[in-house]
Amino acid sequence: MERESMEFDVLIVGGGPSGLAAAIRLKQLAEEKGHELSVCLIEKGAEIGAHSLSGAVLDPRALNELIPDWKDKGAPIRTAVTEDRFMFLSETGARGVPNAFLPACFQNHGNYIVRLGHLAKWLGEQAEAAGIEVYPGFAAAEILYDENGAVKGVATGDMGLDREGNPGPNHQPGMELHARYTLFAEGCRGHLGKMLEERFKLREGADPQTYGIGIKELWEIKPEMHSAGLVMHTAGWPLAADTYGGSFFYHLEDNLVAVGFVVGLNYSNPFLSPFEEFQRFKTHPKIRPYLEGGKRLSYGARAIVTGGLQSLPKTTFPGGALIGDDAGYLNASRIKGIHAAIKSGMLAAEAAFDALAAERGRDELTAYPESFRTSWLHEELHKARNFKPLMKKGLWLGSMLFGMDQMLLRGKAPWTLHNTADHLALKKASECQPIDYPKPDGVVSFDRLSSVFLSNTNHEEEQPCHLQLKDPAVAIRVNLEQYDAPEQRYCPAGVYEIVRDGEGSAPRLQINAQNCVHCKTCDIKDPTQNINWVVPQGGEGPIYQGM
Repeated sequence: MERESMEFDVLIVGGGPSGLAAAIRLKQLAEEKGHELSVCLIEKGAEIGAHSLSGAVLDPRALNELIPDWKDKGAPIRTAVTEDRFMFLSETGARGVPNAFLPACFQNHGNYIVRLGHLAKWLGEQAEAAGIEVYPGFAAAEILYDENGAVKGVATGDMGLDREGNPGPNHQPGMELHARYTLFAEGCRGHLGKMLEERFKLREGADPQTYGIGIKELWEIKPEMHSAGLVMHTAGWPLAADTYGGSFFYHLEDNLVAVGFVVGLNYSNPFLSPFEEFQRFKTHPKIRPYLEGGKRLSYGARAIVTGGLQSLPKTTFPGGALIGDDAGYLNASRIKGIHAAIKSGMLAAEAAFDALAAERGRDELTAYPESFRTSWLHEELHKARNFKPLMKKGLWLGSMLFGMDQMLLRGKAPWTLHNTADHLALKKASECQPIDYPKPDGVVSFDRLSSVFLSNTNHEEEQPCHLQLKDPAVAIRVNLEQYDAPEQRYCPAGVYEIVRDGEGSAPRLQINAQNCVHCKTCDIKDPTQNINWVVPQGGEGPIYQGM
């Protein structure tokens, strides 16, 4: 069966903040200039916002530029930050940091606590109202190129394939979507973005990207423990001092709190489990009282880009551009990326619109990186560029050095420190101590499978596995024998298991792909880079309820 095709001026792959902002900005410019412009946005989630997950504290600066009257239009942004608290935790105690000693990046006056899924859904409604064709449930599986090698669009994945990739009785071929420019807004570690970086050598001259894994739960807590607008962050316990990470605890409206934990994926101990560290964190005597008597409503996980300015790839190539976290614009020192994603989408949209108005197509949008370099976003990321490299020096030394960098040098140090790839940091199991994690108590700490249930993730089992092993033998010969199969621990959804089919049988890696929450951690942290994450059928994966 041949694939049908559709033609647009601009195609946007991904329905998160950057993709939606780009779509909206394109239509705004078309209306202002009196131009006809066809814009299509596809999203792999079942609905806009279904795969969106973030802490999240929103700096409204970019949204103010994009939609100045967002309050009048009913944006789901209702909880202004009222208080910041930062604590260093020991196993049984905590030491608060006076706000006067906090760098500006940790201060949130003027910001809002939001649920990103709700914000993305609202942005999707604004996009549709502007005349943008928005198609959730369509997963871009393949990049299409024209005869000159420029990107001409994408093809969505076939539906109804069996496990071997053969057409089943309900087979439907994917559709080709062609455009004069294609903007890739897949989020952190986009699988098409990886292909583009390799084909067009976008990472030449840039540091490797670095990442964290963010694991989050949404709770309804007792009214007497709730303080709308309170933003809490912690560092220290339960992580060792040489491991980057920390927690967030954000008080939304209606007795809701977003509680989560971030672990830098440059950790070295293969026995570390980010999921178990998060569960252990919630048992701390300064945290547990908030959650006891409450109800856990949702669970999710997502990788986070942390490399900063020096890890940004070249963002343009013939026929398109990378925007948002597909490029890596998040500001790790502020633990914020929504405003950066929106701004990058706007900058790319403005460059694309000018090119289309000049009757161009499928060339390189050089105006996009040029405008980024003169924007407030570049200034912000330049100031924070040494955060992740400094934090590699350990919690105490790193915190002290970054504090000096921000408060004494104002982020204007005459040097730039550099990043290394996260998968290279893992040590052999024989060099490390196993970690004895406590069993979940079912009150504030829980197991993986009950957590995954709350993510509403779902995948049709009779389809090709979207977690591909380049060499299946490596999973045992290298990962198990040398690293004690760390994928069993760094995956927050119980996807990977080492099993033996009977007494005396050889171990094998079982992949429970139906559990996958699309966090991309396996694609990043696998020590041999043997795991390749590709999209499953469109509409599958988690369905987050405003995470």
